[in-house]
Amino acid sequence: MIIYNVTVKTEPGIAAEWEQWMKEEHMPELLTTGLFTEYKLCRLLEQDEMEGITYVAQYFCKDIAAYNAYIADHAPLMREKGFNRFGNRFIAFRTVMEVVS
Repeated sequence: MIIYNVTVKTEPGIAAEWEQWMKEEHMPELLTTGLFTEYKLCRLLEQDEMEGITYVAQYFCKDIAAYNAYIADHAPLMREKGFNRFGNRFIAFRTVMEVVS
Protein backbone atom coordinates (compact mmCIF):
# COMPACT_ATOMS: atom_id res chain seq x y z
CA MET A 1 0.00 0.00 0.00
CA ILE A 2 1.20 3.48 -0.92
CA ILE A 3 0.16 6.69 0.84
CA TYR A 4 0.36 9.94 -1.09
CA ASN A 5 0.63 12.52 1.68
CA VAL A 6 -0.01 16.21 0.97
CA THR A 7 0.62 18.73 3.77
CA VAL A 8 -1.04 22.11 3.18
CA LYS A 9 -0.91 25.36 5.12
CA THR A 10 -3.73 27.76 4.24
CA GLU A 11 -4.09 31.39 5.12
CA PRO A 12 -6.47 31.66 8.09
CA GLY A 13 -9.05 33.57 6.03
CA ILE A 14 -9.57 30.76 3.53
CA ALA A 15 -9.26 27.73 5.82
CA ALA A 16 -13.00 26.99 6.12
CA GLU A 17 -13.63 27.41 2.38
CA TRP A 18 -10.55 25.33 1.49
CA GLU A 19 -11.57 22.55 3.88
CA GLN A 20 -15.09 22.45 2.44
CA TRP A 21 -13.72 22.38 -1.12
CA MET A 22 -11.40 19.51 -0.23
CA LYS A 23 -14.18 17.43 1.36
CA GLU A 24 -16.92 18.16 -1.17
CA GLU A 25 -15.02 18.52 -4.46
CA HIS A 26 -11.29 17.85 -4.64
CA MET A 27 -10.94 14.63 -2.69
CA PRO A 28 -14.04 12.93 -4.16
CA GLU A 29 -12.86 13.94 -7.66
CA LEU A 30 -9.45 12.44 -7.01
CA LEU A 31 -11.11 9.17 -5.99
CA THR A 32 -12.95 9.03 -9.33
CA THR A 33 -9.62 8.49 -11.09
CA GLY A 34 -9.90 4.87 -9.89
CA LEU A 35 -6.28 4.95 -8.73
CA PHE A 36 -6.93 5.46 -5.01
CA THR A 37 -8.94 3.31 -2.65
CA GLU A 38 -9.61 5.87 0.11
CA TYR A 39 -8.56 9.20 1.54
CA LYS A 40 -8.40 11.07 4.85
CA LEU A 41 -8.20 14.75 5.69
CA CYS A 42 -6.64 15.76 9.00
CA ARG A 43 -6.02 19.09 10.68
CA LEU A 44 -2.80 19.34 12.65
CA LEU A 45 -3.23 20.20 16.31
CA GLU A 46 -0.86 21.96 18.67
CA GLN A 47 0.40 24.22 15.87
CA ASP A 48 0.83 27.97 15.89
CA GLU A 49 -2.04 29.02 13.62
CA MET A 50 -1.17 32.73 13.43
CA GLU A 51 0.32 32.24 9.97
CA GLY A 52 -2.10 29.61 8.77
CA ILE A 53 -4.02 26.41 9.37
CA THR A 54 -2.16 23.18 8.56
CA TYR A 55 -3.88 20.14 7.07
CA VAL A 56 -2.71 16.74 5.92
CA ALA A 57 -4.51 14.98 3.08
CA GLN A 58 -3.70 11.30 2.68
CA TYR A 59 -4.62 9.29 -0.38
CA PHE A 60 -4.21 5.51 -0.35
CA CYS A 61 -3.44 3.38 -3.40
CA LYS A 62 -2.62 -0.27 -3.84
CA ASP A 63 0.82 0.11 -5.40
CA ILE A 64 3.43 2.49 -6.77
CA ALA A 65 2.16 1.95 -10.33
CA ALA A 66 -1.21 3.47 -9.40
CA TYR A 67 0.52 6.42 -7.74
CA ASN A 68 2.76 6.96 -10.79
CA ALA A 69 -0.27 6.84 -13.08
CA TYR A 70 -1.97 9.52 -10.99
CA ILE A 71 1.12 11.77 -11.07
CA ALA A 72 1.51 11.36 -14.83
CA ASP A 73 -2.12 11.54 -15.91
CA HIS A 74 -4.07 13.54 -13.31
CA ALA A 75 -1.90 15.52 -10.87
CA PRO A 76 -1.21 18.56 -13.06
CA LEU A 77 -4.91 19.27 -13.65
CA MET A 78 -5.87 18.60 -10.03
CA ARG A 79 -3.16 21.00 -8.78
CA GLU A 80 -4.19 23.62 -11.33
CA LYS A 81 -7.76 23.56 -10.03
CA GLY A 82 -6.52 24.37 -6.52
CA PHE A 83 -4.36 27.23 -7.74
CA ASN A 84 -7.16 28.61 -9.91
CA ARG A 85 -9.48 28.72 -6.93
CA PHE A 86 -7.14 29.78 -4.11
CA GLY A 87 -4.14 31.32 -5.86
CA ASN A 88 -1.09 31.69 -3.66
CA ARG A 89 -3.06 31.68 -0.39
CA PHE A 90 -1.75 28.23 0.51
CA ILE A 91 1.46 26.24 0.32
CA ALA A 92 1.77 22.50 -0.09
CA PHE A 93 4.44 19.86 0.02
CA ARG A 94 4.09 16.26 -0.93
CA THR A 95 5.58 12.99 0.26
CA VAL A 96 5.04 9.38 -0.73
CA MET A 97 5.12 6.60 1.83
CA GLU A 98 4.97 2.82 1.68
CA VAL A 99 3.06 0.97 4.39
CA VAL A 100 5.44 -1.64 5.83
CA SER A 101 3.32 -3.02 8.65
